[in-house]
Amino acid sequence: MQNKRKICVVVTARPSYSRIKSALQAIKGHPDLELQLVIAGSALLDRYGNAADFIQKDGFEASAKVYMVLEGENPTTMAKTTGIGLMELTNVFYNLKPDAVITIADRFETIATSIAAAYQNIPLIHIQGGEVTGNIDEKVRHANTKLADLHFVSSEDARDRVIKLGEEPAKVINTGCPSIDLVKQIESEIELNFDPLQKYGGVGKNIDWKKGYLVVMQHPVTTEYESSRAHIEETLKAVHKSGLPTFWFWPNVDAGSDGTSNGIRTYREQNDPENIHFFKNMEPLDFLRLLKFSKLLIGNSSVGIRESSYLGLPVINIGNRQNRRLRANNVTDLDYDRMKILAAIEEISKIDHFEISSIYGNGESGKKIANILASVDLCSSKTITY
Repeated sequence: MQNKRKICVVVTARPSYSRIKSALQAIKGHPDLELQLVIAGSALLDRYGNAADFIQKDGFEASAKVYMVLEGENPTTMAKTTGIGLMELTNVFYNLKPDAVITIADRFETIATSIAAAYQNIPLIHIQGGEVTGNIDEKVRHANTKLADLHFVSSEDARDRVIKLGEEPAKVINTGCPSIDLVKQIESEIELNFDPLQKYGGVGKNIDWKKGYLVVMQHPVTTEYESSRAHIEETLKAVHKSGLPTFWFWPNVDAGSDGTSNGIRTYREQNDPENIHFFKNMEPLDFLRLLKFSKLLIGNSSVGIRESSYLGLPVINIGNRQNRRLRANNVTDLDYDRMKILAAIEEISKIDHFEISSIYGNGESGKKIANILASVDLCSSKTITY
């Protein structure tokens, strides 16, 4: 009997899990593959929503956990967190002895996964390479690409860019984005089938959301981290002034997240915004349901560019965190200006939905990824066909 191929996937943050969940399910269920799941970074921390709880609830067992996040949320702690991650993940891979390691997207911690695998001659697979955003994430993403042996990109635009970076075309495969698989699962649902206030609690008012609501996800921009508090205050003032019921999610662990979080706390204490309710995290499918039935997504999350395109959800994208990323016509780009944001909320919230776009895939990515992993020769440059 042939041994199963061991595929080690490293999840370092809340958004990374949503980006890879369907692939984890497909790998776990494939007869020729064995899933090794490493949960690390902010995915283990309660103040960022403890994604590990949702991961385990979904039936995935961690092969290892890596605590690596240093306090501070500034460029220095980002660099030190990455260094700790590199040392710890090197030991994890040495002990697990995977046949391949998967690193996801572009968060700063992902480069630790890539170096730890590449330097130990473990075949490295990069998910979502080739995309551009104009900040530190883009640099990390391209560095991951150059360390990787196999590339599962999410669009043709991204595939072309990875090839232009010098990667062999046969090793760059457009699988679409696994997060679109989750959107497809809720495609046929016609109403929000849970009460977010009752199921998830959070901090805020018992707002009347059933007649329509907004969702806000705004993270600090690592290259502009010193302005993160000023940035979030512009959005807070606009959303508060709109008076529309709003579900607001706390930021990721990035340089500047302290400024973003402190800005939210201070504004909440001083102004008591009666229309805003704050959450740390949600199960991936519940979060997508919340998005699907909202009027509008506001902020700078890649969710506005990626999943929202398949939902046809109107999006106000603020600032340059998603600069140059491929987008559908559901996105309106604005600067940090409360009056412009408020005017856009009032206008765009009246739009029903845009036409659904499949620029990031058609909802079959996880299965494609698992099938390729089971069949490809990871240690050669032979042509891949799928």
